[in-house]
Amino acid sequence: MPIKWEKTKRVPTLDYLSWGQNLRRKIAGTRLPLGGTIELTRRCNNRCAHCYNNLPAEDASLQAVELGGENWKRILDEAAEAGCLYLLFTGGEPLLHPDFAAIYAHARRRGFLVTLFTNGRGLTEQTVDLLASIPPLAVEVSLYGASRDTWERVTRVCGSYAQSLAGIERLRRRGLHLRLKTTLSRINHHELPEMRRLAASWGVSFRFDAFLNGRLDGSRKPLSLRLSPEEVVALDLADPARVRALRQAQLQPVSPACGGYACGAGVHAFALDPYGKLRLCALAAEKEGFDLTRQSFRDGWDDWAVRERNRLSGRSSRCLACGLLDLCGVCPPAARLEGGEESGPVAFLCEVAHLRALVFGIPVPAHGPCDFCPGGERHEEIASRAAALRNASPFDGRNWACSPNS
Repeated sequence: MPIKWEKTKRVPTLDYLSWGQNLRRKIAGTRLPLGGTIELTRRCNNRCAHCYNNLPAEDASLQAVELGGENWKRILDEAAEAGCLYLLFTGGEPLLHPDFAAIYAHARRRGFLVTLFTNGRGLTEQTVDLLASIPPLAVEVSLYGASRDTWERVTRVCGSYAQSLAGIERLRRRGLHLRLKTTLSRINHHELPEMRRLAASWGVSFRFDAFLNGRLDGSRKPLSLRLSPEEVVALDLADPARVRALRQAQLQPVSPACGGYACGAGVHAFALDPYGKLRLCALAAEKEGFDLTRQSFRDGWDDWAVRERNRLSGRSSRCLACGLLDLCGVCPPAARLEGGEESGPVAFLCEVAHLRALVFGIPVPAHGPCDFCPGGERHEEIASRAAALRNASPFDGRNWACSPNS
C-alpha cells in the first residue's frame, strides 16, 4: 500500500544572525556563560612585534605546563553544563597545542559552536580534513600584509607568507567558512586597501583592528608600533560601514554597572588561559584567575567571577562617568596593560574617542573635567584636528545615517 503523506505546517526557520540576536535578547539581564575564549597555548610560530601574548613556539618548558587534552575535555564538559554555547579557540597559535585535534573534536561533539583563530601556517591537509569533517562556525585567519615583504616584516619569520596563503587556499577548497582580519600597525597599515581587495577577490569577509595593547608580561614595546589617533580615525572615515557601526553602538551607552567593561565579561563571557585559569577576559593580568585544575567551572563562574566583576564595578574611575566608552573600548585589563592602573583612563583611547565624536558629529555627554572637552586644555587643538580630518575626507561622517542598511 502506498504511503499517504499528510500535509503539515512548514517549520519556521531563522537565519543564524537572527537566531543569535534572539538568543541574546532572551538572556539579557541574566548571568550565563554563553561564550568562552580558550587560549590553548600562548606559544606561536610567528614572532609578531605587535602581539600582546605570543611566546616562543619551541619552548618545551612552556608546553610542559600547558593544560593537556583530558583536562581540557573535563573543563569544556563543565562549561557546557553551565550553559556555554560558543567557544573561540585562540592563542598564541592554537594549532600548536599537541592535543588540538582531540580537544576540537570533543568540543564539536558536545555541540559547541566553535570559531578558530589562527595565523594559517598550521592548516595542513590533515588539520583541514578534521575541520571539514566536523565544521566549525568559522575559521578566522590573520593577514599581516598584502605583499610577502610586509607580511614577513610583521611576522619576522621567513616563509610565513607562503605557508599562511597555502593554509587559506586549503580552507577555500574545502568550502569552510573563512573570515579574514588584520591588526594594523606602522609596518602594514599602508597595505590595508590591498588586503581588502584580496579578501574581496576570495569572496570572504574582512575586518581590521587598529588598537594595540601592551604585553601581558608588562612590556610596552607593541605600543611603539601604534598608529596615531588621526590615522585611526582616518581609517574609520574611509569605511562608511565602520562609521555607521560606531555611531549605532554609541546610541546604546554602556551602563555604569558594567564596571568599565564594554563587553559581557563575567556576565555572558569568560576566558580560560593555557594553564587552566578562569579569567574575565584574555587581557586580564597574570595574577588573576580561578584555578580550574583544583575546582570546578561552576564554582569559578558562580563565585569568583561574580566577586571579580563586583570588585571592578566598585572601583572609582573617570571612565565610568564617560558616555564615549563605545568609541574608545577601554576596559580595566586594557588600562592596566597600558599604564599599570586598571581604573585609570588611557590617554590614547580618550583622544581617539573624542576625535571620533567630533568627526562623526556625536554629542559628547558631560563627564567631568576633561582635557578634550570645551574648556579643556586640548579642546581647541583636537577640534582643529577633527576639522582637518573632515576636510581631507571625501565623506562627512557626521551625515552618515545610523541605520546599518542606509
